[in-house]
Amino acid sequence: MDIAYKGEHLFPGQLGQIFIVLAFGAALLSFISYYFASGKSEADPEQRTWLRMGRIGFWLNTVAILGMGTCLFYILYNHYFEYHYAWSYTSRDLPVYYLVSGFWNGQEGGFLLWMFWQAVLGNILIWKAGSWEKPVLTTVALSQVILTSMVLGVEVLGTRIGSSPFLLLRDAMADAPIFKNPDYLSFIKDGKGMNPSLQNYWMVIHPPTLFLGIAAMVVPFAYAVAGLWQRRYKEWVTVAIPYALFACMILGTGIIMGSFWAYESLNFGGFWAWDPVENASLFPWLVLVAALHVLIVFKNTGHSYFTATFLVMTSFVLVWYSSFLARSGVLGESSVHAFTDLGMFGQLVFGIIVFLVLSVVLMIVRWKELPITRKDEETYSREFWMFVGAVFLGLSCFHLIVVTSVPVWNKMFGTSLAPPTDTVKHYNIIQSSFAVVIALLSGFTQFLKYRKTDITRFFITTGVYLLFSALVTALIVFITGFNRLHYVFILVMLCSIYSIVANGKVLADALKGKFKLAGSAVAHIGFGLMLVGALISAGTQKVVSENRTGEQYSAEFAKENDPKENILLYKNEPITMGEYQVTFRGDTVEGLNHYFNVDYKKVDAEGKVKEEFTLRPNVQANGNGQGFTSSPDTKHYPLHDLYTHITMTNVLNTETPAASGEAGHGEAENDDKNYDPPMTHEVAVGDTITYRDGFIVLKGLNRNAKLESIPLADGDLAVGAQLEVTSHGKIYNAEPVYLIKGRSVFDFPKKIEDLGLKLKFSKIIPDKGKMEIMVYQQPESKKKFIVMKAIQFPYINLLWAGTIIMVIGFLMSIFRRNSELKVR
Repeated sequence: MDIAYKGEHLFPGQLGQIFIVLAFGAALLSFISYYFASGKSEADPEQRTWLRMGRIGFWLNTVAILGMGTCLFYILYNHYFEYHYAWSYTSRDLPVYYLVSGFWNGQEGGFLLWMFWQAVLGNILIWKAGSWEKPVLTTVALSQVILTSMVLGVEVLGTRIGSSPFLLLRDAMADAPIFKNPDYLSFIKDGKGMNPSLQNYWMVIHPPTLFLGIAAMVVPFAYAVAGLWQRRYKEWVTVAIPYALFACMILGTGIIMGSFWAYESLNFGGFWAWDPVENASLFPWLVLVAALHVLIVFKNTGHSYFTATFLVMTSFVLVWYSSFLARSGVLGESSVHAFTDLGMFGQLVFGIIVFLVLSVVLMIVRWKELPITRKDEETYSREFWMFVGAVFLGLSCFHLIVVTSVPVWNKMFGTSLAPPTDTVKHYNIIQSSFAVVIALLSGFTQFLKYRKTDITRFFITTGVYLLFSALVTALIVFITGFNRLHYVFILVMLCSIYSIVANGKVLADALKGKFKLAGSAVAHIGFGLMLVGALISAGTQKVVSENRTGEQYSAEFAKENDPKENILLYKNEPITMGEYQVTFRGDTVEGLNHYFNVDYKKVDAEGKVKEEFTLRPNVQANGNGQGFTSSPDTKHYPLHDLYTHITMTNVLNTETPAASGEAGHGEAENDDKNYDPPMTHEVAVGDTITYRDGFIVLKGLNRNAKLESIPLADGDLAVGAQLEVTSHGKIYNAEPVYLIKGRSVFDFPKKIEDLGLKLKFSKIIPDKGKMEIMVYQQPESKKKFIVMKAIQFPYINLLWAGTIIMVIGFLMSIFRRNSELKVR
């Protein structure tokens, strides 16, 4: 018998599922219609009918995608945890902007975002593509069909196709006993929440940018397919170049935004870790950058048509392969970024096969007709060396694919291959070798001309700029201490500086009127600056938190790190760390985030404070005793960053202490076990008591002390000891109370939680004119502490500045290529 569940909000999910089916059907209609329209002549009346149906289908697909997105956000915003997606990726305490990022937190939302951007680009193509609309939109609509199938979530012949974001929690976890209760929602008060590392503003803007870049990759691919299909072999190149530039610019920006996010949210201490999913995001970008250069070669000289077409097509196939790596679950044990398999393994493979087969078949069928030149390029021509550069970009990508795909090879062939022992070192050395060639080529090709170059002048110019670059590199190496690194990195530095200098010369010429090459020069300068910033910041980073005391809290001390690079900070006990004095001041909880306030202070020789600021690294407990996830906080300077994160703490396991107040005698006795045996002191007013972390002064007696919970009768006496505690330069006040009530004597101690102290006024000694004060101290093991690592990244702003400059260069190139299209 079906259970009549209470309190569920089924309408938005049902409406969203209708939109999914509509989007799939509309994309299929658009694909079929555009396909048949492409096979008809312009004069054929049927062509117009098919074209109209293709457009209507694509517009319906766009509306349905918007409807899906609206329904999903409505569910997330209203915390309808009866839906598996909302329960899995959000919680009630998330602010709205994180609910927005929760939209693409899961696989289904990511596919929806990809579909949305592809729909936007498709509508732009309907408006702008002109005679290319029919064949180009055929490919775009085909991509929409496959993407929409990823979120269908329907069963066909016993096989589930896709995973719907509108799946109900009780359907996703049907065997759970809770769902036998019609009122199960009354027990589900909140969702699982968002992964702590994703709670960062970069995750609000990074995925939309990345998916726009991924979606844009379909456009040059669609033009290449259309060019082969329609036998318009040369025409598509000129039209596709601006779109290829746009895709490179946006996807590259998205990848760098991911580096920003990793730098600010992940505690591996840097902006790139050669994680398999990070590597996979580079595959299509590297190949399309190579393709872009060869497209320009073909446009200017007629050479390398096959290579240009092959690279453009390969770049989009690699988009699907990258998605397969990230979303199929095949990298689940080797990447911190990979999704688990949602049953889409076969569909992702199908997507790869469709576009791979389409590319191969078209190339084979049209092979004899391709405009392939038989004449070799001149060795000292720009097109020859641009081709060489594209080859090295391809080889760089090939190396990344081979090593990153080890889990795939093992799954396909039943092998047990293992990645390199030191993966980071392996990638750094090999990819740096490719970077040497690519940076060098991006510099000296600017001094070459298409078809033929004055060789003597070229060598003189190149030699002068290379010598100047060597001098600049030597100066940088000397200043930064870069000479301690592997010689390959120094070569990369030299070639990067050379690229900046050579392209700077081209940019200077452009400002004098030769504006055509300004965009490429600016992009190359940005790329060179990125390499310089990455090399210096990663290669000369310095651990500031050197543990010179050798103090370790336990055998677990920084076990995942080098104990010598982690310092132990007890609350309110400042220590010297490099040029800073650092103090752990306390912790605050904001939602799921547990922030630790660490004060930094620079003091000169005279004791004057030159600078002070507070960093707030945070952690989130992973639950089930599985440790915590740490997110760093960073102080940004013009020439370096100071990066701080927590590697260990006992605060998460400590209950929040109650506010200082009166404690009864029995309660005080029970609490005494949390402290070391007390030290008892007989003191008069003005006397000082020394203890482990400071000193205590009895400033006076308050003979009119009040106790909130105990009324005083005539004859009762309540005296407060006014104590001033000084510890590590900070002053605290406490007033324990001694009470005589009737014939009984009571004491009411005061706690100073920050110092782990409890102070008890235990006796009045009239004949000596003194008071007995008992000082209880928590043992070191019970005091709040953090273990912290701090790293200095020199000149990292060069990396971020280079990114911005590179994007500006791409934009300038897009405007230039668009202006050329208008002239035509």
